[in-house]
Amino acid sequence: MKKPKYFKLTRRVFIASLLPIAAASCKKSETPKPDPGPGGNPQPGKLQITGLKIPTTIFADQQTEVKIAGKGFLEGDVLIWSLVTGASTQYTINIKQILADEIVLTLPENMISGNFRLTAKRSTETLLLGTTNVELVFNANIPDKAGMTIKGVVHVQGVGLANVVVSDGTEVTKTDSNGIYYLPSNKSNGYVFISVPGNHEVDSDRSLPLFFKVLTQSASSVDTKDFKLTAVNNTNHVVLAMTDLHLAKRTDDIAQFERGFLPDATTVIQSYKNAGTKVYGLTMGDLTWDGYWYANNYFLSDYLNIISKLNTTIYNVMGNHDNDPYYANDRNAENAFRKIVGPPYYSFNLGNVHYVVLDNVEYINTGGAQGVLGERNYNGKIISSQMDWLRKDMAMIEDKSTPVIVAMHIQLNNNPSVNAAGTPTSSLRLSNSAEFIAAFSAFTNVNILTGHTHVNYAWENSPSMMEHNTAAVCATWWWTGNNGYAGNHICKDGSPGGYSIWEVNNRDMKWQYKSIGYENGYQFRAYDLNKCHITATAFAPASTDALLKPYAMEYATASAENEILINVWGFDEKWKVEVTENGNPLAVRRVSALDPLHIISYEAKRLNVNATPTEDFVTSKTGHMFKAKASNATNTLVIKVIDRFGRVYTENMIRPKALTYLMK
Repeated sequence: MKKPKYFKLTRRVFIASLLPIAAASCKKSETPKPDPGPGGNPQPGKLQITGLKIPTTIFADQQTEVKIAGKGFLEGDVLIWSLVTGASTQYTINIKQILADEIVLTLPENMISGNFRLTAKRSTETLLLGTTNVELVFNANIPDKAGMTIKGVVHVQGVGLANVVVSDGTEVTKTDSNGIYYLPSNKSNGYVFISVPGNHEVDSDRSLPLFFKVLTQSASSVDTKDFKLTAVNNTNHVVLAMTDLHLAKRTDDIAQFERGFLPDATTVIQSYKNAGTKVYGLTMGDLTWDGYWYANNYFLSDYLNIISKLNTTIYNVMGNHDNDPYYANDRNAENAFRKIVGPPYYSFNLGNVHYVVLDNVEYINTGGAQGVLGERNYNGKIISSQMDWLRKDMAMIEDKSTPVIVAMHIQLNNNPSVNAAGTPTSSLRLSNSAEFIAAFSAFTNVNILTGHTHVNYAWENSPSMMEHNTAAVCATWWWTGNNGYAGNHICKDGSPGGYSIWEVNNRDMKWQYKSIGYENGYQFRAYDLNKCHITATAFAPASTDALLKPYAMEYATASAENEILINVWGFDEKWKVEVTENGNPLAVRRVSALDPLHIISYEAKRLNVNATPTEDFVTSKTGHMFKAKASNATNTLVIKVIDRFGRVYTENMIRPKALTYLMK
């Protein structure tokens, strides 16, 4: 028999007591026990394990033999090892040998490091045994260093990799020439992570990249945490930037997500993969909806299960609705995200681009307590400890011309408004926006990706920094596509629900908003304002004009001005909008306006079922609107929109053009 190969095995053990709590029980739950049978002897087929001792941490390499103390195992029993973080990677391991008071099994070749839940299985019977942390150690002979409480190796194909950035969320360092790192960590965050270097990838638990390790030793003991990388070529890559999924098992959201977003994004991903291009996902928060976690039993783990159907690696940002609403404390409210998804802030590299993920929500949740939802209020702020980490992370980049993409949930700049002269203005949103901007002052190419608003807009803070606020995957919180509503999928600014596609070629980047269910070239919608008279008779017959008018605003009155309104959701200052009538150019002016299709798709539909439109969901004025005036009511107009990359989008607008729920 092959001798057990232990690089290091902690002697600390615990008796497992993590057993399911009986549902719908008001009394204190009891640990279920198998029927001992007559005379107190175990019955055949019944799981009963005694004297169980599972190592807290197993330091090993693949195909290491592991011993677990316990009596009562039988031939044919198997142990199911389920990864706790992500809860999808699973290994079924046969027991190699049953001894008097312990069992021996061999870890599989493809096993990854992580915290695992162990379940014994005998036929159809299962018994949860407990948890253990598996650490696959690359080099067991790294010496300890005074004051250093985390150490390890970052390696590729058996060779240590130099200059990889490693952090515990507070301290930041780099690996040496042998791929070895040390951190003087107080372990307050409970994990260590790497900034995945360009042209490398980490293992994934389906969609979740495992760039971090949970710390298992005490603050005064040394954790050994290695990271295995795989070399790839992602110098050219594509990122799908998606935000505000708001999955909560309500308003038919899961069905809409599965029949709309999933096939749309899957098609996009596969098209790039077929061309040999690496594709990654990047969320910008509000993956779930904290107010419905407990009421609807839909949590972050459920989000991970459904998003993994995209079959690509996805890096995640934490939004305000991804906090645990039973905690009135920012750090404690984040713990569920840390446990299930991973660190709330970190960085990684794809090719020659540095990506930074930040948590800019300071969760307050006044009144929150166990079993009690708080107000779920928050500040838009990057707290000081995270700002300190951000400055350290950026200091690790020597070449300040390196393109940087920052992903965070709450917008840096507020939705721009446009004055009567067509001039856009905006204001800063975060309470420490100036401090945030200063952290990137040395860099020449910074793009900020945000969500939160459920609208599209772009704003340049400087020639070297531009924010892209991306509209929501859920559009208006899944309402307009809900059963009995408009049958479309539209955001508060009239943008279709969607996400953005970032194409990166070395250091060059192009981006484009992708509307769910439409071709890539669908970049604007044009309205014939002569046909945008919104009345209760036409759009809310069970309501009244008096109730509808405060929402319909200027569209409550019929127009005969022969004007058109063009909603260009991806617009930024380098786009152009042109309109011609019989070959003659018309004057086009930029305006702030409400989108009429959203008004009839949400507010009118809510009023029609005698429901008050939710204030946060109603149509918002947007500055990516344009007006032109034709000479009459019937001439066909040619609309041409040119984006900053020279891509041209056109419509021959045949007038009159009706306002309908499914119009383009």
